Amino acid sequence: MRLLILGGTEFVGRAVAEAALARGWEVTVFHRGRHEPPAGAVSLIGDRTAPGGSAALVSDGNAGWDAVVDTWSAAPSVVGDAARLLADRVDRFVYVSSRSVYAWPQPAGLTEDGPLVEGSPDAGDVPYAEAKRGGELAAVEAFGPDRTLFVRAGLIIGPYENIGRLPWWLGRIARGGPVLAPGPRALPLQYIDVRDFAEWTADAAAAGLSGAYNLVSPPGHTTTEELLDACVRVTGSDAELRWTEPEKLLAAGVEPWSDLPIWIPPGELYEAMHHADVSKALTTGLRCRPVAETVADTWEWLRSIGGVAPQRTDRPSVGLAPEREAALLSD
Repeated sequence: MRLLILGGTEFVGRAVAEAALARGWEVTVFHRGRHEPPAGAVSLIGDRTAPGGSAALVSDGNAGWDAVVDTWSAAPSVVGDAARLLADRVDRFVYVSSRSVYAWPQPAGLTEDGPLVEGSPDAGDVPYAEAKRGGELAAVEAFGPDRTLFVRAGLIIGPYENIGRLPWWLGRIARGGPVLAPGPRALPLQYIDVRDFAEWTADAAAAGLSGAYNLVSPPGHTTTEELLDACVRVTGSDAELRWTEPEKLLAAGVEPWSDLPIWIPPGELYEAMHHADVSKALTTGLRCRPVAETVADTWEWLRSIGGVAPQRTDRPSVGLAPEREAALLSD
């Protein structure tokens, strides 16, 4: 396989590149030059948002690719520009979308046939859900439905994470002492390790799959307690998890998902986030590693880079400030 990745140097794109390289594929990453590409990948430098910034993709030296993977999450028009440019040079367009494209409310067990938010392939800066739906429409407009694959991801964690969710928990628990742990402790979680995401995506591209696929672990793959206990074990700290009922946290103004990353209390948002139907992906080969492996490998990666994870500039930082956590623990 000859694979082109638009990005390919950070988190999801990097994981896909490494999975493809491990298979012996020819991998090209098109990026701005801000981060080192994976070893073994061909590097093309350019800025797809600048006039003429994608020229390297259509240079005479590029014979084309079997598939392109695009992780873009902002203006759909940028996806459209790339898709039109590559339509005659690439066989298949793989767009990393999101389960956010489903219209609200999202009931538990929602399949890929659920109602979708409105989106435009020509839109500029729009809210995240509309941007991802617009990106889908832009890709299919240029490549057609039979040559387009939408990977609708949910929560993604693992090595190289640049959002800060699992790295925040690992860093906080590594400091030790009493840790504010959000209940219920047995609350099931649904997520996907970025490497499992990458392996399935590579398999799907090679198999010529098209259409939309929800891509997270099966519901109940782990629990909040299993995740945080794994963080305690791998860091070897003296952290003491102080389990706190969600009602108390919400009454104190703790914001789910942002103040305490990954955590969403039981309710409508939780059902939407952690009870997706992924039977379609499972029947096409999705395999999900244990949470203990994801946590251990993420900790090993964090330690290898000095303990501080990179942070995307277009996303806010997450996690409670130490003084606020201390105040909540003392109540």
